[in-house]
Amino acid sequence: MNSLHSYSPLALFFKMRKSAVVLFFVLCAVSLCNGQASYVYSQPDELNDGWKTADMRSMDVDTTRIYQLFTQLRQGEHKLHSALFIKSGEVIIEEYFNAYDVGKQQDLRSVTKSIRALLLGIAIDKGFIDSVDDPISKYLKDPVPKKNLDPRKNEITIKHLITMSAGWDCNDWDKKSAGQEDRVYRKKDWVQYTLDLPMINDPGSISNYCSMGVLLLAEIISRASGMSIDTFAEKFLFQPLGIENIGWGHTSKKEVISSGKRLYMLPRDMAKIGQLILNNGMWKDMQIVSGTWIETATTPKTKITGMDYGYLWWNIPFKANGKAIVSTTATGNGGQYIMVFPEWNMVAVFTGGAYNSQEDKLPFAIMNDVFLPTFIDNN
Repeated sequence: MNSLHSYSPLALFFKMRKSAVVLFFVLCAVSLCNGQASYVYSQPDELNDGWKTADMRSMDVDTTRIYQLFTQLRQGEHKLHSALFIKSGEVIIEEYFNAYDVGKQQDLRSVTKSIRALLLGIAIDKGFIDSVDDPISKYLKDPVPKKNLDPRKNEITIKHLITMSAGWDCNDWDKKSAGQEDRVYRKKDWVQYTLDLPMINDPGSISNYCSMGVLLLAEIISRASGMSIDTFAEKFLFQPLGIENIGWGHTSKKEVISSGKRLYMLPRDMAKIGQLILNNGMWKDMQIVSGTWIETATTPKTKITGMDYGYLWWNIPFKANGKAIVSTTATGNGGQYIMVFPEWNMVAVFTGGAYNSQEDKLPFAIMNDVFLPTFIDNN
């Protein structure tokens, strides 16, 4: 299964917190792990990439949980690739595992979706696209639906694509769905096939996780701007952020259209995306995407499997030290996460290789039981 997103709905994380996989790490992280070599912390390096760093030891926090966590992660088997933590705009934790390092690209999987939401905001800011309420047919004039003709298809808007509510039979978490992404990847023309999917709901009525709708979004941005989606992203998002080490690809062995490819990036650059969300669309002194769009895109518009969902960004609840905390989160299959905590001025990034496995939920346990209890007490 090549699913771009998680193996199962995010809501299942809260049901599996007591599973052996998570408890093994969490219990070792919050208790003394005797007999193991201690973790040695070092301040992240400044690499002239736009990030400042700071020494965690200079902060007024109890770092016991941090040391216990990374001691266990260094000794035990897991599928994490990286863990980064940014506080007040400075990188204070940066650790890599399993042969990954600061210069190795990560396969973002469905985190790419959340970045495409930013690209849509930029396209609207710059006048390439008028509104999320525009029908997709305004921009996708060719091809047009040829099968399963239904008048409701004329009602599908961009907003329906970014809230996963277009109404097609498209659900990545249902293997029987005609639009399940792995089924589509076997087809010759992904755009035509998606437009030809049968309608099972009225547009806007029900949200099901549908990667093909986001493929159409990328195609709309490309056609409206006259640029391939990768060129658009480089010009209007990555260059202003100082992001250079990027790639676009797919697990399919077939030739894949530009709009169907996903991103490969460095964790530090993923963190820039999180900081952009945190700073309402600003990086340094540049307004890269409007603050209005950031607020709109990250505010819940619907629910998918019971979880709040905005424009391709999740709102994930945590609870630490008796406080309810909501993270604006981008997620990807295998354990790729950008977590933004606006109230606490924090960003966390995780990458991993736990594809199609519940082990990809380990970063949620790390945040909930280690990082958040450590750092929210410092406010």
